[in-house]
Amino acid sequence: MASLRSFLRSGKTFVILFVVTSCASVFQVNVRDALNQAMDEELERDERVFLLGEEVAQYDGAYKVSRGLWKKYGDKRIIDTPITEMGFAGIAVGAAFAGLRPICEFMTWNFSMQAIDQVINSAAKTYYMSAGFQTVPIVFRGPNGSSAGVAAQHSQCFAAWYGHCPGLKVVSPWNSEDARGLLKAAIRDDNPVVFLENEMMYGVPFELSEEMMHKDFVIPIGKAKVERQGTHITLVSHSRCVGFCLDAAAVLAKEGVECEVVNLRTIRPLDVDTIEASVMKTGNLVTVEGGWPQYGVGAEICARIMEGPAFNYLDAPAVRVTGVDIPMPYAKILEDHSVPQIKDIIFSVKKVLNM
Repeated sequence: MASLRSFLRSGKTFVILFVVTSCASVFQVNVRDALNQAMDEELERDERVFLLGEEVAQYDGAYKVSRGLWKKYGDKRIIDTPITEMGFAGIAVGAAFAGLRPICEFMTWNFSMQAIDQVINSAAKTYYMSAGFQTVPIVFRGPNGSSAGVAAQHSQCFAAWYGHCPGLKVVSPWNSEDARGLLKAAIRDDNPVVFLENEMMYGVPFELSEEMMHKDFVIPIGKAKVERQGTHITLVSHSRCVGFCLDAAAVLAKEGVECEVVNLRTIRPLDVDTIEASVMKTGNLVTVEGGWPQYGVGAEICARIMEGPAFNYLDAPAVRVTGVDIPMPYAKILEDHSVPQIKDIIFSVKKVLNM
């Protein structure tokens, strides 16, 4: 069972799974279906919500995240767009100005660079520039970070890019609980939310309780979650790398090292309090992310720790585990060496603990 969970957390399976287990109060739901359920329930709850993007309607979405929604809600609520990110992102922002609550899907966040003026200048800054008069309730969502075999132009992590910008909330879910609860919270939020999914996690199933399956289950944006308690070192991560941290922690536990794993869930606003509390408890810190190292999420966390009260509790310098500082190679063996692996986390933990 432990090895099965490790395999599932790795994101190496594409099985579509939605199975009720023998226990009536526990469900197995993959990340794709968790996102689909969240959108379905919010579309049903609020007639102002609608989804637009490339292939989201008749094709059920490029990754089948919007499967069945067009048949249920029709052309006015689920809208296929031309391949013009700047155009349909602008339409979505304008709709938010007018009082609707659009969900704007980018087929991949790499394509959001075509629409970054709409995301930053139009969506993120308007509430401030209107002195709080004009809200912009919009969700920009889609797969983020490295996938497999799609090379440099389709493998970037945008967490640090958008996390840099005031006016945005930036969310990065890991499992089905995160995906379901955070997407519902994002759709209900009156601010623009950048929702960074991970393609490799779509088909991975996780257990959800009956409470998590409730239509009003939401996870507060801006609050991290301690996924594993530990006493020797803190591992802070987001998205797919949270699973890598848990797997590394399981290996290190056999050597007597107890890692505390913090799932950020939200990049902006950053839950510094939870990170500081964990570091003050363990005395050591390793950050793990799939993005590039320079000016990354891990760099920001290390700076916050250095500037705050937790710095005095560190027994050793903090260490970052990141993607390699190069454009993503196409060759698989080079790609594998360009993104964090479980062995890299284990090596960094042992380095910090001087093992």
